[in-house]
Amino acid sequence: MNLPMLDNRTARRLFLAAHRLSDRPSGPGKGEDLSGVIHALGFVQVDSVNTLARAHDLILWSRRTAYRPEALRRLNDRDRVTFEHWTHDASVIPAAFFPQWRLKFTRDRARLRERWKDWHGSAFHAEIETVLRHITDHGAVHSAEIGEKRAEKSTGWWDWHPSKTALEYLWRAGDLAITRREGFRKFYDLTERVIPPEHLNAHIPEPDVIDWACGAALDRLGFATSGELAAFFDLITPAEARDWAARALTDGRVVEAGIACADGTLRRVLIRPETLDRLQDIPDPPARLRVLSPFDPALRDRKRAERLFGFHYRIEIFVPEAQRRYGYYVFPLLEGDRIVARVDMAADRQTGSLRLRALWPEIGVRWGAGRQARLQAELDRLLPLAGCDRVAFADGWLRAPGA
Repeated sequence: MNLPMLDNRTARRLFLAAHRLSDRPSGPGKGEDLSGVIHALGFVQVDSVNTLARAHDLILWSRRTAYRPEALRRLNDRDRVTFEHWTHDASVIPAAFFPQWRLKFTRDRARLRERWKDWHGSAFHAEIETVLRHITDHGAVHSAEIGEKRAEKSTGWWDWHPSKTALEYLWRAGDLAITRREGFRKFYDLTERVIPPEHLNAHIPEPDVIDWACGAALDRLGFATSGELAAFFDLITPAEARDWAARALTDGRVVEAGIACADGTLRRVLIRPETLDRLQDIPDPPARLRVLSPFDPALRDRKRAERLFGFHYRIEIFVPEAQRRYGYYVFPLLEGDRIVARVDMAADRQTGSLRLRALWPEIGVRWGAGRQARLQAELDRLLPLAGCDRVAFADGWLRAPGA
């Protein structure tokens, strides 16, 4: 059987277009426009590190440079267009997807109750009804308001007191929802007080959820293996995704294709026939430089990013400083359909400076006057999000490629 083949450049362009990185990052970045971006991505990962901007804010800013964090808080906390829950990690998810998340609630309820007994201690079991009753009677709470006891045994830096564990368990099981954040502190309330009734009261049969999870993931990736489909939302098992793929191949909803990786190897993937028919219509990504979050949807699967872009990336937050190759929190730089560099920078909000400590071009990338001008333009655009008013380059900031 002769497979349709996509060369590496075509594969990168398709992948970036699916992640809304082929569009110019214009638009208001709020209201319906912002909701549309989140829906198109499927979810936006939430992360607390704020050296420059929090991950979810930078992800959205990379696609809408007019975006400001209060726009997401308005969508989530007031308009209830999104909700916070778990994919592969904590994420902001379109509220319209809430009915599909019931499958995760059901599966996590049983799995986490036993798993967390070993992780956090079993004392949280007795707290579950107490916490639920307290919130029912008194309204939204954060973890510091409802318990001071520590877990019955030490488990390191993830050591939670039983009420905190009960809160998180009830959230993961769908009984509670995050109604708002103050700073980065989560406030939990009963789910029926948070999720709009049209989504709260909708129920979808499990086979339809599996079908949706695979189809929606494929639409947001452009092409994928069955394992990548399962991992995208992390709603279903790899076996369920394999079964879906077999059925979809049989009925013609998908076909197999070969993708050329950056190292010249080929990877067999699933793709929609109509996607193959539209390859010539994929736009070229803008030539501008874009700062991406390390948790950007296009990069969060590190192995796939390396296969497609030849870009090896590792978060070094937990690596001792003396052993770091690059830095504490280093940002990839996208130019067109290539990742051309990584940059170590942070916002010094006391002085109003966005401090660029080091930049490493990728192997084979020449850092000339044109790229420097594009970098300066991107950093200038980034200043309002970072809460700064100027860029400061450290001495010796431009490092040897790949060093």
